[in-house]
Amino acid sequence: MANTRIDYKANATRRRNRFAYITGIFGLILITFSYYFYQVFFTPNVETKGRPTYVVVRRGQSAKAVLDSIDASGVIVDKLSLHFVARLMKYEQLVKPGRYELKDGYTNRQLINDLRTGSNRLPLRLTFQNIRLRQDLAQKLAATIDARPARFDSLLSSPAYTKSLGFDTTSILTMFIPNTYELPWNASAENVLQRLKKEYEKFWTPARDAQRKELGLTRAEVSTLASIVEAEQQQHADERPRVAGVYLNRLQRGMKLQADPTVVYANQDFTIKRVLNVHLTKDSPYNTYKYAGLPPGPINLPSIASIDAVLNPESHQYLYFCAKEDFSGYHAFARNEQEHLINARRYQAALSRAGIMK
Repeated sequence: MANTRIDYKANATRRRNRFAYITGIFGLILITFSYYFYQVFFTPNVETKGRPTYVVVRRGQSAKAVLDSIDASGVIVDKLSLHFVARLMKYEQLVKPGRYELKDGYTNRQLINDLRTGSNRLPLRLTFQNIRLRQDLAQKLAATIDARPARFDSLLSSPAYTKSLGFDTTSILTMFIPNTYELPWNASAENVLQRLKKEYEKFWTPARDAQRKELGLTRAEVSTLASIVEAEQQQHADERPRVAGVYLNRLQRGMKLQADPTVVYANQDFTIKRVLNVHLTKDSPYNTYKYAGLPPGPINLPSIASIDAVLNPESHQYLYFCAKEDFSGYHAFARNEQEHLINARRYQAALSRAGIMK
């Protein structure tokens, strides 16, 4: 009986020790998991290093696509934990389109909460420059606003709609003043165009209108001429008023503009680096070697600097110019054709030496 009692006590002790051991293991696991959960939910996981960083969520975009784009931003410290928290918070069921800032010091919980509730959505930023064609503009607008390019293209090519804005299907491009605009994340194509029309009216201040009236130009003509000036002088904005002065001098004398960028536009081949006689034969109202006056519309969306260069041209007697043979990006100006031919030959010889044949 004594041995039985001893065995019973020993077994009871072993059971208690085993229970304590198992309880300790579970406790340790619980503490470890609790610490991990705390870490993935409440430890800062966004590190922007002072660089403002944003993500745009498109309509119909999957949670995975959104998270992949956030990963690609390079500001997430632990990508695995972000995806883990997104699954736990059921982000795949609550993707809200919009533009969001990836704020420095944000935790996974804060970031996913913003994305799934749509709180802290920022306005979309629309910036457009270096646009030549209506189709390119439609693509740019649609990519930013999350609309179909075909919708913008149909509006911009509609005589009735463009007339409602005060333009036609050619001059409508002059309504777009390159700048950065903030728009609501859910703006429609119509909302965007109405907003840009308001910005256009704000741009054309009484002072600018007075300047263009003194030159005898409409707003559309100013923008069209500015597009040529910008195409001629893309590198050095300080020379644009002088270039503008040349074209205004030619217009006042009834001379053809003979602007090479309009010939490139007429040929719709933007790889042309050297305008040749074969290009000059293109029958197009944009070919200013063939037709006098300004072309029917802009050949690009000119910057504000180029528009202001036209409104504030340099007063001089120059009628010709061509690129300098040193390829500095500046031009050699001439008052007559004889001077111009000398300058032109120098530049053409430089092109040939450089192997630029077309």
